[in-house]
Amino acid sequence: MEYIYGALLLHSAGKEIDEENLKKVLAEAGVSSDEARLKTLVSSLKGVKIEEVLKNAAAAAVAPAAPQAAPAEKKEKKKEEKKEEKKEEVSEEEAMEGLSSLFG
Repeated sequence: MEYIYGALLLHSAGKEIDEENLKKVLAEAGVSSDEARLKTLVSSLKGVKIEEVLKNAAAAAVAPAAPQAAPAEKKEKKKEEKKEEKKEEVSEEEAMEGLSSLFG
């Protein structure tokens, strides 16, 4: 992550993102750099328009969460739950009647 942060810092400062500049940024931050990682990151960022990537990332972060159930759906669920409760009550009453007939 430090390498990407360094690249973003260079970009925001208007500096060229190359191995030498990135190595300097990492050294100033106290991070020992790996030459292979530096080369890989710099080569992967060639041709990438960082401003567009950042704008798209910001838009994706602002995207709305999954919509919640509509109020009508909530009401229907509540009605169904009440109906189920009534069914359970009826079955309990019927059970009590059956028991009372056993004991006279």
